[in-house]
Amino acid sequence: MAAKSAENAAFAALVEPFRPELLAHCYRLLGSIHDAEDFVQETYLRAWRGLGRFEGRSSVRRWLYKIATNTCLTELETRSRRPLPSGLGAPSDDHRVALAPGEPSVAWLQPAPDALFGLSDIADPATIVAGRTGVRLAFVAALQYLSARQRAVLTLRDVLAFSTTEVAEMLDTTSAAVDSALRRARTRLAEAGPVEDDLVEPDEDTQRALLDTYVDAFTQADPDALVSLLRADVELEMPPIPTWFTGQQAVLAFLAKRVLRIKGQWRMVPTQANSQPALIIYERAGNGRYEAYGVQVLTLIGTRIARITAFSDPSLVPTFGFKQTLAER
Repeated sequence: MAAKSAENAAFAALVEPFRPELLAHCYRLLGSIHDAEDFVQETYLRAWRGLGRFEGRSSVRRWLYKIATNTCLTELETRSRRPLPSGLGAPSDDHRVALAPGEPSVAWLQPAPDALFGLSDIADPATIVAGRTGVRLAFVAALQYLSARQRAVLTLRDVLAFSTTEVAEMLDTTSAAVDSALRRARTRLAEAGPVEDDLVEPDEDTQRALLDTYVDAFTQADPDALVSLLRADVELEMPPIPTWFTGQQAVLAFLAKRVLRIKGQWRMVPTQANSQPALIIYERAGNGRYEAYGVQVLTLIGTRIARITAFSDPSLVPTFGFKQTLAER
């Protein structure tokens, strides 16, 4: 028993330091933080079973990435991509349009909490920048346009900076095949539009003031307070509802008429998701309680909000480490 415990401890010490980055990798490929957590566990189970065959010809990190990538690729063979509403149809610039019913049958892209990726624990600034770029919501959404293998090649090469030879070994293919897949993936990604990897965001104090004003506008049901915060071309999408809006006038009018109607209806708690400012949303449920409603992820350009992605999914809230219910006081 003691020998087995020591073996388990040695294995954990070997692989656990890579959990945050493997989680980010699986999330990029799968588009679901729930699935990513499951597949990192599956990766470790397979690594444990195959430990005796690991001969040290590659690093532990590369070995784990090979297992994780191929585990995800097998799963993606039977899955459709995870979109956002903006990936399915054109936006509306008229707030009066009837909202399409929610589409629970669609496997929507999910946001991911920064805390799970361990970016705050990384010392190297270049690694931090690469890690943040690689999990931004627009980038992960754009990856969904690629085939599963293109997705894997692009993330392994362009985000994680593995060499062509290393990626070929991981995917049991040739360097020529990797280069070809990478060219196609980059072209397809460019066709999907900008992925917001070079945005100029406000400094920490400015961002905090912006979020305070934004939260207060929702708490006080005051859409006029949002005017100075939103860009003229701001976009709003709300999965699982396919309808989405573009333009400050349409977004403000939609929020005023359909969301910000009752003072105190919403409570918002700041957090970070996809290396972007985010908010945990609670809705007043009566009986002195607020119930989890979902997560908003904000995309900032300069000192204004360029996109609001409001995920109406209470099951996401515990993933961010928050309770499903809050007391009114």
